[in-house]
Amino acid sequence: MLFGSCLPGSMRHRTLISSPGLWASVPCPRSELRLDLVLASGQSFRWREQNPGHWSGVLADQVWTLTQTEEQLYCTVYREDQSQASRPTLEELEALHKYFQLDVSLAQLYSHWASVDSHFQTVAQKFQGVRLLRQDPTECLFSFICSSNNNIARITGMVERLCQAFGPRLIQLDDVTYHGFPSLQALAGSEAEAHLRKLGLGYRARYVCASAKAILKEKGGLAWLQQLQAAPYEEAHKALCTLPGVGTKAEQYYLGGKRKQMALDAGQILPFLHTTVLSLSKVADCICLMALDKPQAVPVDVHVWQIAQRDYGWQPNTSQAKGPSPLANKELDSLCPFPQVLFSADLRQPNQARKPPAERRKGSKRPEG
Repeated sequence: MLFGSCLPGSMRHRTLISSPGLWASVPCPRSELRLDLVLASGQSFRWREQNPGHWSGVLADQVWTLTQTEEQLYCTVYREDQSQASRPTLEELEALHKYFQLDVSLAQLYSHWASVDSHFQTVAQKFQGVRLLRQDPTECLFSFICSSNNNIARITGMVERLCQAFGPRLIQLDDVTYHGFPSLQALAGSEAEAHLRKLGLGYRARYVCASAKAILKEKGGLAWLQQLQAAPYEEAHKALCTLPGVGTKAEQYYLGGKRKQMALDAGQILPFLHTTVLSLSKVADCICLMALDKPQAVPVDVHVWQIAQRDYGWQPNTSQAKGPSPLANKELDSLCPFPQVLFSADLRQPNQARKPPAERRKGSKRPEG
């Protein structure tokens, strides 16, 4: 039985052992990709570890399960008609290859970054395989609108509920029903905002619906968003900042000046992982970096800010700056090209280890006697 023990007419999440004939493999060592570090750390919010080491999610309107060994990446795609079950096609494998940007050598980037930064060299030894996903612009845009003043767990829940309510149903595996990402038309519907508020999106519901309407009615539709992939970084960032929930008038004034860009001679990819509070400029930078092919974008959130201060002794020039701001972000843009790896390491440290050395010493004092 191809799909193991399950109810008639239903399917289950596959494992590599249970159905080896339905999997394809791609040469990809863990040093080039760590699924657990990439899929669960705030780039995309649509992947779950349904079985140990097996990650299931939606990519290109299809449901996949991914797993890996030390040297191979394995993938399987589910088809609604069980009689059509087969290995992933060459076209599907190409979509996976583009999603993970496997044409980029992460080993070369790590080697370069380690040669110019001793702290990165130490961290990278335990956190190989952190790379950037190349996501669909629509999904990336609305996912990061949901990320404002939020954390990974809550963002994941919001995006999932949004997809369940407005996205097309794809397939059910075990007791999990998978949906594609909603269209702009669905998110711009007259009842969409009220529904999203009931689903727990709060004030973000207004931004989601208003941005969908703006793209459809003012910008020229989906083609406008897609053409930003070919636009220069400055232009794409400024365009995104005209959308509700992505930019403000103050941010647009800032973008009117020359925004500092960082050249990566290893270029093509800047892996970045995200959590918690995002500034509006950060939302635009996340979209530029993760969906619009802009490797020079450096999203700066509270965690990157804290890492820069704690591990690099960096301080903003302005005494009033207590968190991410346009002026401070311009300085952080050139601090280091690898905040995503440092952030990934930071996520997995105990809270005590994340504190500055002085606070750690203070917190470790024991009562006398």
